[in-house]
Formats: sequence, structure tokens, C-alpha cells
Amino acid sequence: MLEKGMPFPRAIPTDMVAFLETGADGLSLLRQVIDACRGTHPDQVKVEGEPVALSLAEVRLLPPVPRPPSFRDFYAFEQHVKTARARRGLDMISEWYYFPVFYFSNHQTIVGHEQPVYRPKNTQCLDYELEVACIIGKKGRNIPRDSAREYIAGLCILNDWSARDVQLEEMKVGLGPAKGKDFATSLGPWLVTLDELEDRRTGDHWDLAMTARVNGVELSRGNLRDLHFSFAEMIERASQDVFLYPGDVIGSGTVGTGCILELGTEVHRWLEPDDVIELEVERLGVLRNRIVARHD
Repeated sequence: MLEKGMPFPRAIPTDMVAFLETGADGLSLLRQVIDACRGTHPDQVKVEGEPVALSLAEVRLLPPVPRPPSFRDFYAFEQHVKTARARRGLDMISEWYYFPVFYFSNHQTIVGHEQPVYRPKNTQCLDYELEVACIIGKKGRNIPRDSAREYIAGLCILNDWSARDVQLEEMKVGLGPAKGKDFATSLGPWLVTLDELEDRRTGDHWDLAMTARVNGVELSRGNLRDLHFSFAEMIERASQDVFLYPGDVIGSGTVGTGCILELGTEVHRWLEPDDVIELEVERLGVLRNRIVARHD
């Protein structure tokens, strides 16, 4: 057990994936460090002259997992699926209810809180998507839903940016989304462990309000508890016959009302350079990005 005044070990990795790979032992050690630092200014707690902790004002937040091993995004909120399909003149597809479906997105284009998001040159229909991600905390394969929570390191906000015109054209051939999605995904502002959310959990669902604002005006409002398929069911599906690894990102899909495609351009135009998009999820914080024109 660490106590105030004791030297702190350098056993805690500074890379999130490496830290998650340390498992329960690494998390226990980190909690001991935090407990030993309580009530002490970060500048006063040092190892070999280096601070153990910094104040939030002193840092630039990177994505909780800057380069996850993989990123699967699901399609698990029924209201979003129904309304978005109806906007395109389509009925609800009955197969959607059979099992949770997902697509792989680009795990190399993760963007953090307050980082710019560059609008692709080939789109005039840029959209945000209000989602929550769970981050996998330990390696597992064929994980049953009853034990899936043991594999979740925590939750964070996810913005699955979409070029809707590109997405529409490429999905006409029966594959995708691909280029309509892979230019950026925002993740952050930080990772919240499940113990911090236990009082809002019922079974495998969490009661967390979700909102989205564009230039300070609220457009979207929903709740994580409305997931038709839980994260446990998503993990069970994703891990069938393959390993999930620490740092893998599992996205919820868009909450009901959580994008312009679903709301309609009569509610808000597509996103343009200088727009500021804020996604807020209760207990998870606010994830903010500004759209920037690409000139290269």
C-alpha cells in the first residue's frame, strides 16, 4: 500500500493500451497512487523530479486510446435506425432484430477533445453522430454476455463523423460504410471506469443523458439506457470466434435524434467549417471539436 511521502514506482505505463494490458494489477496500483495524492498539489508529488500528476489546465487531452487495436461501430439504437431509414423512404428491416450488427472503421484516424476535424474535400454533407463507446480492458474470445462487463475498462463519448453523400453512394453497391466514415472519429474527453457509473446501472444498461449541440444550440437529446442491444450483447457478438484485445473500441451507434441525417436538414443544415460540435454525456463529460476546411 502506498502512503504519502513514499516513492512512487514507475510501473504504470503512460500509454493507455499498455496500461490496459496490465489488467487489474495496474488499475489497483493507479488507484493507490491517486489515493496517496489526495489533498496534495500535483507539483508536490514527484518521482525523480518529475510530477506524478498535472492539473487539467496544464495538459492537452489526447483521445483516451489514440490508436486502438481495432474499432467496431454498432447500430444498436432502434429509434435511430427506424427514423433514419424512414427519412430515406425505407421500412424497418426485420433482420436488424436478430443480432447486433457492426462495421469496422479506421482505427488510425482517432481525434481527441478540442482537436480540429478536417472536412473531407469530397463531401458537402458532413454530419456528426452522438454515441458512446466502451473500451475493452482485457483479452477475450467467445465472451458470453453474462460476463461481458468484466471485459469493459470504461466508457467514453464517441462522435462517428459521417460524409453522408459519400456514404450513400458507396452503400448502393451493398458494402460499407467506408470512405464516408474513415476520415475521423472523435473519442474522449477521457475514459470513465465502470465503478464511477455503478449507481446509474440497471443490469447491462446505464441511465446517462446524451445531448449534442452545434454552435451552442441543442439539436439532439437521448439516453444510453435506450440501447436495444446492450454493450454486453455487442461484446458477445464481436468476440465470436475472434479475440478482442485491450484498447479495442466498441461503439454504440447513434442515439435517437443523434445526427442531422435523422433530424433532417430542415432542422439544421449539414456541418460547415468553423462549426463547433459538442457532444455531452452525463458523467462522461463534453467532447468538443471544430470543423476545419482541408486545403492540402
